Amino acid sequence: MAASRCARVRLWRWRRSPLRRRSDVIEAWVVLAGWLFALVGGLLVGQVTADAVERSAERQRAESREVAAVLVEDADDQAPARVGSDYRVRATVRWTAPDGSTRTDEARVPAKTRAGTTVAVWTDRNGKITDKPLDQGEIRLHAVSGGVLAALSAGGAVLGTVWVARLGLERGRMAQWAAEWERIDTRRGWKTG
Repeated sequence: MAASRCARVRLWRWRRSPLRRRSDVIEAWVVLAGWLFALVGGLLVGQVTADAVERSAERQRAESREVAAVLVEDADDQAPARVGSDYRVRATVRWTAPDGSTRTDEARVPAKTRAGTTVAVWTDRNGKITDKPLDQGEIRLHAVSGGVLAALSAGGAVLGTVWVARLGLERGRMAQWAAEWERIDTRRGWKTG
């Protein structure tokens, strides 16, 4: 016995047909507009986000400066056996702020560093200790990953909205179909269900 094969009709919602309902045409336009908004909007949101991440990182980089600080206490924390050579611990350091005042705060320094050792720390424009600014490669990586994530989120939100709209149209079609069946059945005196 040969299996029957149905020809798949592509773009059927766009073709003229007596079976095509108004909701089919509306659904076709909603889906088309949704995909266009998801693609174009996602690209725009991704680009804007990537630019914002780059500007923020460049501003942080411009406002940060490296200063020499003296370790006030020993940083002799026991490093785990399997860490890299750049393992850092928190220790108290003292440095001179841009206004000439002496400041003391905790900073991340190499493990097992002795008190009195000069270490490099990064400060912001207010003289507070901050993280080392990102280099160009890290800025690019953060901008690209942030832009891609924002683009996917924006596109996903639009496509989710399209999906909800299609569910509403489908629910309306089912209600319309049920009403038509009820009208046909009661006219002939039949009752289904």
